[in-house]
Amino acid sequence: MATTKKPAAKKATLKKAATPAKKPAVKKAAKPKVKRAPNAGFMKAMTPSAMLAAVVGAEPLPRTEVTKKVWEYIKKNKLQDASNKRMINADEKLREIFGKAQVSMFEMTKIINQHLK
Repeated sequence: MATTKKPAAKKATLKKAATPAKKPAVKKAAKPKVKRAPNAGFMKAMTPSAMLAAVVGAEPLPRTEVTKKVWEYIKKNKLQDASNKRMINADEKLREIFGKAQVSMFEMTKIINQHLK
């Protein structure tokens, strides 16, 4: 009977494949920041209605400036609701514009835009 010997397991003496050195991450060139041009619809001077003119003045103003002036009026007269800052409590002048005693700040801008021509 012939005995066959299994060949002895050879230790793997393979060299690790040379891994290429990691290349530094290539950074994309940052795009130069371009200053945005204001939207012409917002910057167009609009004439306020007589009721709104009592708060912001009668001269034509862009919508953004009208909103700023209304906020100045609200803060000066402390008309922002103390418990919920998103609500505006209207005084006599603002009640004519809003049509109700209290509005949210988001509803306020919508109502103000209806008073601009």
